[in-house]
Amino acid sequence: MPSPVPDRPGLAVRDGYHYSDATLIIPPALAACLEFFDGEHTEADLKAHLYELTGELDTAELVTHLRQTLSEAGFLEDEVFAQMQAEAHQAFADAPVRKPAHAGTGYPGSAAELHEVFAQYLSNDAGNNNIEQPGAGKILGIAAPHVSPFGGWESYQAAYRALSPDLRDKTFVILGTSHYGAPDRFGLTRKPFETPYGSAITDRALVDRLEKEGGDAVAMEDYCHAFEHSIEFQVAFLQHLYGPEVKILPILCGSYARSIYMGGKPEESDEVKRFLGALGDMQAAESDKLCWVLGIDMAHMGRRYGDEFTATADLREMNEVATRDRNRISSINAGDAEAFWAQVQENQDDLKWCGSSPVYTFLKAVPEAKGVLNRYQQWNIDDQSVVSFAGMTFVK
Repeated sequence: MPSPVPDRPGLAVRDGYHYSDATLIIPPALAACLEFFDGEHTEADLKAHLYELTGELDTAELVTHLRQTLSEAGFLEDEVFAQMQAEAHQAFADAPVRKPAHAGTGYPGSAAELHEVFAQYLSNDAGNNNIEQPGAGKILGIAAPHVSPFGGWESYQAAYRALSPDLRDKTFVILGTSHYGAPDRFGLTRKPFETPYGSAITDRALVDRLEKEGGDAVAMEDYCHAFEHSIEFQVAFLQHLYGPEVKILPILCGSYARSIYMGGKPEESDEVKRFLGALGDMQAAESDKLCWVLGIDMAHMGRRYGDEFTATADLREMNEVATRDRNRISSINAGDAEAFWAQVQENQDDLKWCGSSPVYTFLKAVPEAKGVLNRYQQWNIDDQSVVSFAGMTFVK
């Protein structure tokens, strides 16, 4: 991304997988040099480029410095990176709990402040009082955003205020977007999820069941859980409602990219079909003890996401986006997985719904679900880009 430091322009490079905690700022003149670190160009090619750039014949020292800097930061595919990756994966596998990755940034880092802020978000006088409530005892689950709570609190409120106290003893099956996981894979973990409130209890028996029945689509003790926010935010809200030791079944849903770009349904992959079947069998056998939570955002529009236009919430292009979002939401509410997925496949999902795989997974696993839209929102994540999301309720 562009450097955020005014007096140090250039390209800021960081590691989304958190193998490395380094952030490098590559000066504008050297940014194009990164293209030479592709496994195909030679050092001589890079030296020739630097000669054209600087007019200096002897660029060996600059090449060495650039290579060493990238390597030491873990940004080259070499032995240093391999060791960082292996150590990170092993550290997560060995950890007794899944530590909070976003406390203090995405939401408050102390229990007292978290309680105060979330209580305000969910209060009756917080400005979102037109929430349609399902009938008592009929709720199957909710969909909430995974955008930072301060940016989407109205939709979080619309979703979580639909959960009643009598659901306290349920196991909450949390389907979260896996932003960094492999396509057509489902990340599981047996670890308790920790937030400033305490440690939520992961339903190990259901994890064991899905590991056994889910087949090769299961990524067990998926490292992506270590830093993914789409489930962590939901755990914090559930703990706020039901106490620290709320029971959860966290599942990260990788994208169905092959289906979006190549056509066909996601379950035409035998691995995906088997896992969806395992989830459906679990719902059929355990429906009385389960409540589903989808941690999803919807459209991602504007320059941050590769579009050529500047996006402003609820204006210009975003009005058309809202119409298309609501058409997809109508299919979701009808429980029509096929219609929803056909809409996602249009233009190879030019709306860039990062929550499409959890939604489709839920609709296939819980076909009896019908939805209610409680709140739809668009939010400028920066001054050129917009994310849309919603608070929804699912009933039988």
